[in-house]
Amino acid sequence: MADAPHTVDPKSSPEIASDGFSEIMELQMGPSHPATHGTIKFNLRLDGETIVGCETEIGYLHRGFEKMCEQGTWTQCIPYTDRLNYASPIINNFIFVEAAERLLAITPPERCSYIRVLLSELSRIGDHLTCLGMGAAEMGAVTVGFFMNEARELIYNLMQAATGARLTVSHGRIGGLARDLPEDFEQQARAAMAKTQETLDDCERLLERNRIFIDRMAGIAVLTPERAISLGLTGPMLRSTGVKRDLRKDEPYMVYDRFDFEVPVGTKGDNFDRFSVRFEEMRQSMRIVDQAFKSMPEGPVSIDDPTIVLPQKKDVYENIEGLMAHFKLVIEGIRVPVGEVYFAGEGGNGEVGFYLVSDGSGRPFRVRVRPPCFYGMSAVSEMVTGHAIADLVATFGMVNMIGGECDR
Repeated sequence: MADAPHTVDPKSSPEIASDGFSEIMELQMGPSHPATHGTIKFNLRLDGETIVGCETEIGYLHRGFEKMCEQGTWTQCIPYTDRLNYASPIINNFIFVEAAERLLAITPPERCSYIRVLLSELSRIGDHLTCLGMGAAEMGAVTVGFFMNEARELIYNLMQAATGARLTVSHGRIGGLARDLPEDFEQQARAAMAKTQETLDDCERLLERNRIFIDRMAGIAVLTPERAISLGLTGPMLRSTGVKRDLRKDEPYMVYDRFDFEVPVGTKGDNFDRFSVRFEEMRQSMRIVDQAFKSMPEGPVSIDDPTIVLPQKKDVYENIEGLMAHFKLVIEGIRVPVGEVYFAGEGGNGEVGFYLVSDGSGRPFRVRVRPPCFYGMSAVSEMVTGHAIADLVATFGMVNMIGGECDR
């Protein structure tokens, strides 16, 4: 057995470590590396295979989300929110419109809130399937990746049935939804959930006693609860450390307070806990989906206010009032009262928050977003220091960095 790696000061000479035996090598990993998912680059300092220093560069997508929102009407911001965390875009839709609704002091119909919860949880399942499937594949468990991708396609099929689009859905509307659910949606969703449950059970059997997978994940990149909180981590990364923080429970919005579900937490704050928390969250999301179908009321999905909601196409084509209302909303936008608001919800990666400022016009005066995976990236350097290069791949996968959200 080889001796344990020498302890090396990351600030020591890049040529020779202080013990006179170990050479420190500088290596740039990414942004073209397949495991760095786009624009991310890790400037590594290595003692053999051991990382003794890591500088993380998130790169630039030049999305300009916040400034683009300030150039359009309130409704025109909704498609931009899809491009934040594009693994669960409809959650971003709904959190943004809920923030705007608080400025307007309006409450959407009850059926709308139930549908928002239902579609958000379906999207959360798709987000976690993407994260865990790709993370497992990058560690060699390609079968798990294929299985989870297959299940994710079922979620995309449901999104297409409900919204007309598979990925960038733009389904939320201030005051309601673009449209109601199709008549056979419950039947489609229950069939998809049954198949997804089978997939999760299969993946669990493949991984839970797999020595290679456990050795690659358990005890790697440990974070303490105190350190996770100080870094501003939320969502699965925070809950993996044992902190039971979930905005759906702690600060309920929509109608989450009417649902019975658990908040999974870890015990060690390592990569295995991060994987397990996301895995169990999918099962809890399926519980919420089942309850939503059982308790969803009938009724409209948008408020009846022509100054906020676009009129029906029939009215636009057949009477002058509908035509004028449509024209004014599209050209001038919704007149949101002067004020400011911060509203946050539980996204796939944690707390997604929007800070909105209105000057009374039809366009936002200021838009800011709190992207959860940006905070997750700030923890990567200390999480991987002392571990091997291969552990960086597993750790980065469990952060679930989404470029559009991180560099908004």
